[in-house]
Amino acid sequence: MISRQITMKSIGMVVIAVLPLLAQSGQPSAERIREHVRFLSSDLLEGRGVGQRGGDLASEYIANQFALAGAQPAGDNGTYFQKVPLIGVEPGLGAELSATAGNRTESFAWLTEFVGPSLQQIPDTQFEGDAVFVGHGIAAKEWNWDDFKGLDVRGKVLVLFTNEPASTDPKFFDGRALTYYGRWTYKYEEALRRGAVAAILIHTTPTAGYGWDVVRSSWGGEDLEVQLAPGEPALAFAGWVSREAGDRLLALAGKKVDDLLAASESRDFRPIPLGIRIRGRIPSKVRGIETRNVAAVVPGSDPKLKDEVVLYSAHWDHYGVGDPVDGDAIYNGAIDNATGCAVLLELARAWAARPQKPRRSALFLAVTGEEGGTRGSQFYAAHPLFPLAKTAIDLNYDALFPWGRAQDVVINGAERTTVAPLAQAVARRLHLTISPDSEPEQGHYFRSDHFSFAQVGIPAFSIDHATQFAGKPADFYQKAWEEFNQKHYHQPSDEFHSDWDFTALQQAAEFGLLLGTDIANQDQLPDWKPGDEFHR
Repeated sequence: MISRQITMKSIGMVVIAVLPLLAQSGQPSAERIREHVRFLSSDLLEGRGVGQRGGDLASEYIANQFALAGAQPAGDNGTYFQKVPLIGVEPGLGAELSATAGNRTESFAWLTEFVGPSLQQIPDTQFEGDAVFVGHGIAAKEWNWDDFKGLDVRGKVLVLFTNEPASTDPKFFDGRALTYYGRWTYKYEEALRRGAVAAILIHTTPTAGYGWDVVRSSWGGEDLEVQLAPGEPALAFAGWVSREAGDRLLALAGKKVDDLLAASESRDFRPIPLGIRIRGRIPSKVRGIETRNVAAVVPGSDPKLKDEVVLYSAHWDHYGVGDPVDGDAIYNGAIDNATGCAVLLELARAWAARPQKPRRSALFLAVTGEEGGTRGSQFYAAHPLFPLAKTAIDLNYDALFPWGRAQDVVINGAERTTVAPLAQAVARRLHLTISPDSEPEQGHYFRSDHFSFAQVGIPAFSIDHATQFAGKPADFYQKAWEEFNQKHYHQPSDEFHSDWDFTALQQAAEFGLLLGTDIANQDQLPDWKPGDEFHR
């Protein structure tokens, strides 16, 4: 049972309790980071759900901490808040999905076998169409790849896999590294561009990179969407089916998941009309949501450069109160992403405490709606508080592991920018190595808020979790990451543990502080390397 007796007085008492920590000057502190994580992931904040009371409390706490740190408000009308209007669409338990071939019909169960919202933002969506299997649903001229081969799919229901053709050749879909073509966001976007009525992804753990429990928790609740313009088209259903449900669906056409997945790996693949009619009904609760980004600035010291900013970001939201798992309905989001918010708060405190400020200003942005599709950072990129052309870089923090002292840092995407040499120098100063992304096939670069800024030309990447820890065996990280990914990612069990060692998060904050300072003091704004797809 969740207590409903939380008041702003409660928040104020927590702020007072943290004051002694904030009063200490100096560099980023593991202990201060720990206490921010402890509070932001407590049951008191109810999982920091967007449009839920716990999310409002979390954003209020972050604004209070910015103020205590001495960072100035940078939001709307002299406040710390930037309003972000969204539409919440929550599919109902009466959702239906079935497939028919001849006199055979298969029906699928909501949550256990299929999930996903209607993107049409209406209370009751009904759809049907002939099913076409389109492989990975990719049309990429630069890779000489086309899963559609000219087939008109208007009015069809697309059945496909997430991810992209497997390869170790860096000259073909970037080898092991997932490109944007492999992301589920691209699949739905391409289906809409081609006029499909719906798109259904068949889940497998290898192609998605996570289990069905993650899909269920991520897609079974409220979906956050930007409000459609009048007459703007949208998919009637953007869904997933489990592997087992996918086998039942494809069996109606005499096909199997493994066989079609293998077929989709070939450049010669051609779309397959399945001879199946898919029908669905998605009742939804539709509501307007006014959530908010939290923004604070520490002005720079150079009269000419202080109107340019080094941007630090982290998302404050998680999944709030949702479907119970083992009796627990609070999706606390301790690692994802109370950790990133805690680092952001420490960076603001450390930057503001400097007697002599760097030349450029520093903007600290805690964004909403990341779990719903990076909505808060997308909104900021479309409605910036500081001009995009005067935003030097975005350094993002998202889901850091408190597992001891780090020996490395991962900054996937930095190599595409002109700040790469600076990053190397900062790593050497901190006695850290720079490691490559250990899971490039997961497409991490396209899954967090820095991507919203990259899309509008700002050099951007995340300062990610370490993969090597002092005193730990060589396989420690891989085993610990797999356990977190399989058991705790987007689950209520992503909770604070009192025995966590936050030294690696302090190091990540130090790395970002030094790198951001060097960038703030440069004569020229950084950029993407010439020829990069995000070049300004």
